Amino acid sequence: MGLETPRLDDRSFDDIVAEALARIPLYTPEWTDHNLSDPGVTMIELFAWMTDIVLYRLNRVPDKHYVKFMELIGMRLQEAEPARVKQTFWLSAPQAYPITLPNGTEVSTVRTETEEAIIFSTDGAMEIKVPKLGQVMTSFGAEDGRSFNVHNGANVQNGLEKIPVFASKPPANNDALYLGFEEDLSNHILGIEIEVDTAEGAGIDPNHPPYVWEVMAAGTDQAWEIVDVDYDSTLGLNIGGVIRLHLPQLRRAARHDRLAYWVRCRLEYSNTESVYNVSPQINRLTTSSWGGTIGATNVTRVYNEVLGRSDGTPGQRFYLAHRPVIARASSEDYLVVRDENGRDDRWQEVADFSNSTANDKHYSIDSDTGEVRFGPALPQRDGSVHRFGALPPKNHMVIMTAYRFGGGLVGNVAANTLTVLKTALPYIDRVTNREPATGGKNAEDIEHAKMRVPGYLRTLQRAVTASDFEFLAQDAAPGQVGRVHCLQPPQTNPGEVQLLVIPQIPRLQGFIAPESLDLSNELRTTIQTYLDERRLLSTRLEVVAPAYQWVETEVRLRASQHSDPEKVRKAVEDKLFEFINPLQGGNDGKGWPFGRDLFISDVMATLSAVEGVSFIRSVKLYPINYDKRWFTRGAESQEILLPAHGIVVSYQHNVVLE
Repeated sequence: MGLETPRLDDRSFDDIVAEALARIPLYTPEWTDHNLSDPGVTMIELFAWMTDIVLYRLNRVPDKHYVKFMELIGMRLQEAEPARVKQTFWLSAPQAYPITLPNGTEVSTVRTETEEAIIFSTDGAMEIKVPKLGQVMTSFGAEDGRSFNVHNGANVQNGLEKIPVFASKPPANNDALYLGFEEDLSNHILGIEIEVDTAEGAGIDPNHPPYVWEVMAAGTDQAWEIVDVDYDSTLGLNIGGVIRLHLPQLRRAARHDRLAYWVRCRLEYSNTESVYNVSPQINRLTTSSWGGTIGATNVTRVYNEVLGRSDGTPGQRFYLAHRPVIARASSEDYLVVRDENGRDDRWQEVADFSNSTANDKHYSIDSDTGEVRFGPALPQRDGSVHRFGALPPKNHMVIMTAYRFGGGLVGNVAANTLTVLKTALPYIDRVTNREPATGGKNAEDIEHAKMRVPGYLRTLQRAVTASDFEFLAQDAAPGQVGRVHCLQPPQTNPGEVQLLVIPQIPRLQGFIAPESLDLSNELRTTIQTYLDERRLLSTRLEVVAPAYQWVETEVRLRASQHSDPEKVRKAVEDKLFEFINPLQGGNDGKGWPFGRDLFISDVMATLSAVEGVSFIRSVKLYPINYDKRWFTRGAESQEILLPAHGIVVSYQHNVVLE
């Protein structure tokens, strides 16, 4: 457990007043009126209030000692984490030439009388390209044995060749139309404008057409990924219109010996009553770009801030104008020392000066206070003076070329709230965030840091035991990891360590969307890289997501006589979502244990403690299978069995009151 912080003086305001009143008979026995209305008592309370402030500052001394101790062992308070989101930029109309979104483009929420605007800045530049459709094919048959019909792409675009969207007669399940593009259209809004023979595809429900749009997504397994359809005015390809798709990251791949970035429309019948009688016929098909999506971060950028002039002495300190400062990007954010002739000399940021020599142009930054430090000079045992880092020459200007500040919980804004374009850009009509921003976290306070110190000392930045891997994985990506569990032999192969990572989820109440539990490649790579530097060379490390087992329950119970039945039903449902939860479930509320099976008795014991429950008639458990698109319910079971790398997640809970 963490060390208890000592209170150097634990007296409160009331204690000080009581002590002063108790001394009155000793020093001034003639003072007999001790009522609150007495002016002397008022003076006692005034000085007691001032003394209480002094004692508060005194009790802060152990915290300062703790911070210094952390610095001595190489541990720092964790910096504020900025929220991140994917920001979508819409063009006013498709353009005939590429449009570039510059790096650092700022967007924000709407400023109100009571709330300041929350600003996000794009993480890089993006070029919205003009699509070049090079390949058009139709196919039929199973995925591993497809037959393709190749069409002339130029003729299709110019209306010189009519083609069926689906090749089979009548159209069959998994028939597909393939569009191959010459350029990478990752994260673009792709517009597909088609002209068709009206009502050729009659027989389907035009409001719920039985097809999906897919892309060959980035990755090594060449898997197809369903894309979001922003707009479809074709009524299931029965009339001419426009279809707009939000494309993810794409991958160039070969289909029928043709390399391209592929987008396809594939038939997927889920209701046999709604099928195409005949395939729609495309008379003309053209493509265009309507915008793009790029990552943005809750930061504000500052460029070329002058910190002051050097006086040539060791240990100089300067302060940035804005804080907290976000982790610097080495390629853009750095400090320069400018001489009288205007020549800039770039310096390097380091975490500390322990390895710095007198010739190393090093500096450090305290992200919380914005303090920029240069190396000190310390006397040695032989009488000499050792400089830890070079000194900026006297009268030279110290300039921070760029840095970012911001971050915190305030950046976790809801979807469709970042709608104000702070930077004027030609041809950009509107902006929005289609998903909520996540990952924002305030800077670490001293109380939280105290709980990390024992783990830091135990691991010494080396991953050997299971607890070492779990602690360092949290340390690798603060604010992004919800839970982590390490599997070692005999649960894995000899010499192999498997790290199960559940990402941080901002909203834990109720149903958790499957995509919220996905382990992103960015987070996986961050943890893998961090631990590769700290693990044994003989250890094979794999960072993966756990095997999620979705669970549905059916509970029959009776509410107590004087309880509101609807409140009891809602309380039971909330308790089930809380109990069967990978991050806050289980008996201890710290997350369902990895590999621990779920039994009916677990559910009954938990629900028996819910206020208003008289008795529980029955509990049924159903395993739910999820295949990245659909949930399917399995047969009723007395227990949900899990592998060592498995964990349960709530799907839905049916609570029936008798």
